[in-house]
Amino acid sequence: MARSSSEINRSGEMEVFARVAALGGFSPAARSLGMTPSAVSKLVGRLEARLGARLLNRSTRQLLLTAEGQAFHERAVRILADIAEAERTAAGGGAPAGHIRFNTSASYMAHVLAPLLPAFFDDHPCITLDIVQTDAVIDLLAERTDVVVRAGPLRSSTLVARGLGDTAFTVVAAPAYLERFGTPRTPADLDGHRRLGLAYARSGSEGWPFRDASGATVALPVNGPAHAGDGEGLRRLALAGLGLVRLAAFTVRRDIAAGRLVPVLDAFNAGDRESFHAVHVGQGGPLPSRVRALLDFLAEHGRVA
Repeated sequence: MARSSSEINRSGEMEVFARVAALGGFSPAARSLGMTPSAVSKLVGRLEARLGARLLNRSTRQLLLTAEGQAFHERAVRILADIAEAERTAAGGGAPAGHIRFNTSASYMAHVLAPLLPAFFDDHPCITLDIVQTDAVIDLLAERTDVVVRAGPLRSSTLVARGLGDTAFTVVAAPAYLERFGTPRTPADLDGHRRLGLAYARSGSEGWPFRDASGATVALPVNGPAHAGDGEGLRRLALAGLGLVRLAAFTVRRDIAAGRLVPVLDAFNAGDRESFHAVHVGQGGPLPSRVRALLDFLAEHGRVA
């Protein structure tokens, strides 16, 4: 029984649709594929008709993926990556290769990831990384992100996480600040100190937790003259002597050892810890070898403590 061209060349349809989604329009996709915009538009239209679902919302200025389009795009990209990997393997070039869009916080980038990257690229010379730094929670599909490293619990059931350890918190200040304002001996002494915090509310965080003399946990709000958009920004403010900050231990360990920052109120530390995960989209589906290579590397070398 003869099959239609759309049935025979489904991978071609996926590639065209993925290019339209990545470049945001028929014309740029057509230029990159050596096709005409009308041919690209008709092919996407045939794909939608065959699937019985609208994949793109079209306007005069832009194309936006529908919910069905986002789901199809996610699977199509993975399938195309698997096809490319199968072809490389068959040709004797099975080493992980390709581009990874990676998102992480500035703190993890500075204190964990950056020192590891030379070894990662030595092991995987055919992989390239596009690294975006932000503490904000992102939509991996909307941002077309392969892997994100984040602190805290996994919130979405559509995401898969690989644990990267957990870290304690510590309150620190620069020696110059403590010389000027004095060193707090108990949490009650913080009323007269600048407590610097983030410029956004973190989930589950209502202030700095401390254990009082009875062993109960009390939380003190931040009250400093400046806020920062990420933990690394807070670290910089502390190094400048602006005030006290409460940060993940792994981000200030070298500063404490070098005497650039001094821990305070350790005896009243609440003992809370924050977990880190490398997160990616998908539940049990096949991963491109380039993504798996990065996840395996982070699980072995990129842990926090």
